[in-house]
Amino acid sequence: MERQKNHEKTQMLIYLSVAFGVPYILGILMGVGYSKGLDVSVFPSAQMFYPAMAVILAALLTRKGDHLIPKRFFIGFLIITLLLLICTVASIIMPEMSWNAISQYIMIVGSVIAWILLLTEKKDKRIAYGLKGGRWKASALIVLIYLILYFGRAVIMYILGGETQTIVEIVKKPITWIMLLSLPINYFLIFTAFWGEEYGWRYFFQPILQKKFGMVRGILILGIAWGLWHLPINFFYYTSPSVGFISLVGQLITCITLGIFFGWAYLKTNNIWSVVILHFVNNNLVPIISGNYSEEVLQNQDITWNSVLASLVINTLLFAGVIFTNYYKDYNRRLPTMEERADQHMDQLEELQGKDI
Repeated sequence: MERQKNHEKTQMLIYLSVAFGVPYILGILMGVGYSKGLDVSVFPSAQMFYPAMAVILAALLTRKGDHLIPKRFFIGFLIITLLLLICTVASIIMPEMSWNAISQYIMIVGSVIAWILLLTEKKDKRIAYGLKGGRWKASALIVLIYLILYFGRAVIMYILGGETQTIVEIVKKPITWIMLLSLPINYFLIFTAFWGEEYGWRYFFQPILQKKFGMVRGILILGIAWGLWHLPINFFYYTSPSVGFISLVGQLITCITLGIFFGWAYLKTNNIWSVVILHFVNNNLVPIISGNYSEEVLQNQDITWNSVLASLVINTLLFAGVIFTNYYKDYNRRLPTMEERADQHMDQLEELQGKDI
């Protein structure tokens, strides 16, 4: 138990240092690029990989000799992340090249390779490090519920803005349905980015925070941390520094409320892939429901305090209500930390081997 406790402290230190340190340090470079009018769109894409990179480094550094670590998949992911990190720096040093396009190719090719590496890892390795999946019926139902709530929120926002006709126009456009139908294909081609965030926030950080602070306080602290992690993106990508603080407040509201829902989904399914899919759906539906059909809709948004207030009310009503379910009331529903999960599976394997003998 003492070894496990010490490992978790070290893992947390590594996680916080890498997951927050890397994007904040690069955020300075991002700000420099933004002030010069350069394309900084590589930074947000690459940043999605840093939480999982932090978890992988924590596992490799604290659990040396653990034969259950899926090293093939982990190292492959680290290489993809390093290449994207290089693209972020290069986009400021050599802005004449199309680094955003290059990064997208790296992400697509990397995702295909990552699938191969993941699926060729032994089953026990995937189980030990939370990569196996499971409870797919519950996961599918949760994704369906989320889609209903997501589209419901979009309709409410359009109605409140007096843009009811816009909804009709979006539904009528063939490109809307083409993009919706292409989402499953896109998921398999860019899943690494969304796994990169969720393996950090849900698989690693959520269990540790809930173990230390309790189910409710743990998930609220996670939401705040997740929101603050977006700070460089809020100031230099989503909006401009002049409204960066407003954007950050809106981000905190989004991350706390969605974090509650995503956290509940993970608790209910014990399946990291369920929240990876939720995160993918959340991000990739934005260009569609906006009627813009381009990632550019995420840049230079017009954020006001009124829109932040509306987000607070609507997101809380639609997504945060699950905090009153038994999954947040009962501490026994807490999922194991990375250290606990790996040790538990190792013990099970040793027990089975003992019985065979």
